Amino acid sequence: MDVWSQVFSFQDYGELLVLVQNSIWAGAVLGIVGGLIGPFVIARNMPFAVHGISELSFAGASASLLLGVNVVTGSLVGSVIAALLIGLLGSRARERNSIIAVLMPFGLGLGILCLALYKGRAANKFGLLTGQIVSVDNPQLTFLVVIAAIVVATLLVVWRPLMFSSVDPDVAAAAGIPVRTLAIVFMLVLGLATAVSVQIVGALLVLSLLVTPAAAALRLTSHPVVVPVLSTVFAVTSVVGGILLALGGGLPISPYVTTISFAIWVVCRIVGARKDRRGRDRVAGRERDGGGDPGLQTGAGVDTKIGASA
Repeated sequence: MDVWSQVFSFQDYGELLVLVQNSIWAGAVLGIVGGLIGPFVIARNMPFAVHGISELSFAGASASLLLGVNVVTGSLVGSVIAALLIGLLGSRARERNSIIAVLMPFGLGLGILCLALYKGRAANKFGLLTGQIVSVDNPQLTFLVVIAAIVVATLLVVWRPLMFSSVDPDVAAAAGIPVRTLAIVFMLVLGLATAVSVQIVGALLVLSLLVTPAAAALRLTSHPVVVPVLSTVFAVTSVVGGILLALGGGLPISPYVTTISFAIWVVCRIVGARKDRRGRDRVAGRERDGGGDPGLQTGAGVDTKIGASA
């Protein structure tokens, strides 16, 4: 019971809720960003890149913490550097994965070194890895909203050509779409989204915001409009719900966010599997009712008539 009360304890919840209003708004904004960019991450097969960028973002934030400068700025610098390196050097999937595999341990090691040298509050160190719910003040919220607006506006401008180049880059290049330029633009946007997400859910678990909601939505539908809508709803639910639950338990936000996100994915996977099974059953039923290929039946009937008239 002690563990359960520590995980879910809602004493003085109303008073605590007032203190994290900025975090709730920040979570909602990040949910929108993650929900919109997630389908592109999956379409371009880049979940691994998200994790690589988050490690460099963590390194930048840790270095800023050590030097006493703005942590959000350091996180953004680390993310942008990682995004540019991956976008410029990793034109092919195999090269990209190798580059990410090199950057990830370097970023994590550099971040751990900076945190080891940092002599401030331990909560600041832990929060960079697992997220914090009371760390968003008014200037940070404004900065986050501005970055999120830049990300969303950029995605809306390049949405159609970016989706085309994500699904079939060779055909898109043949059609005159600047695939290489779009890839770099997307990496920069992904870097910005990752940097602001690290401030809430932490560097280690940013995938639960930028990948899992989109993966859950794709289990239900492949419609190009419905997928980002569902992904956004799932992401906002995960982040805001995680903040509200973490506030009651007084624990890091990341376990709550990841649990809600994972639960949504499991439910969507079950529903999607049943939907696929019903689709296969309907196809099999139509084949049984038709008694075979209609074209063969027609041909057989024509042959019979021809033989009778002969």
